[in-house]
Amino acid sequence: MLKTLKKMRVSDFPNPKYSLEELDLNTLLNQNLSLKFTGKINCINCQKSIKKSFNQGYCFPCFQKLAACDLCILRPEKCHYHLGTCREPEWGEQHCLITHSIYLANSAGLKVGITRTIQKETRWVDQGAIQVLEIGTTTERLKSGLIEVELKKYFNDRSDWRKLVTGKDPEINLLQEFANVRSALEEIKELQINPTPQEFVIHYPVSCYPQKAVSFNEKKEQSISGILNGIRGQYLLIGEQVINIRKFQGYQVEIEF
Repeated sequence: MLKTLKKMRVSDFPNPKYSLEELDLNTLLNQNLSLKFTGKINCINCQKSIKKSFNQGYCFPCFQKLAACDLCILRPEKCHYHLGTCREPEWGEQHCLITHSIYLANSAGLKVGITRTIQKETRWVDQGAIQVLEIGTTTERLKSGLIEVELKKYFNDRSDWRKLVTGKDPEINLLQEFANVRSALEEIKELQINPTPQEFVIHYPVSCYPQKAVSFNEKKEQSISGILNGIRGQYLLIGEQVINIRKFQGYQVEIEF
């Protein structure tokens, strides 16, 4: 079957079920799976045929004009809606001027993150976290970004994808990590701390991890095939290789299983 790749959809937190449109990927676990790239790429926003994608799936004009592609998406402390310079003010109101969650996660290592509260579970799964502790909320994206910057004094804000796809997760006591910095967090007026934060444990459909993190390179290979050993975050673990589906949004592939 021919498909244009999009970010895998997730349901049934905390035991994620993955799908590519109507294709239920969990049912393909431990089966042979092949993704053959046809060479065609379309912008996931305007559908224009392109030779190169930007920001995980966009043509260059859309990359330049869409608020979803602005720098402040990766660096929320740079949100500039309040300055009147948002690329799409209505989009900003819907995505930035709403409640955001601040959390600690074990995503192949301890990290701090922020996300819109209405889609927090999806975000946690997309990051491949196996443990999450929502430590508080704030009223908008800019404030959450500034809080995250402050928390970077104590925690990392990135995940090591190599450890993620090889299942090398350390043991972390998130409640203890939170307790260690709680007094400092209480000084941040914009942060509404959860008085009794709940820890979530996420179980991914993985039968086994590869020994090494060998990432699929579409510039060297036209296809990836093998046993689907698991799915974690937005990665498919196929044979001895892994592929980040979100990276290839807009690419047309022929899927066989």
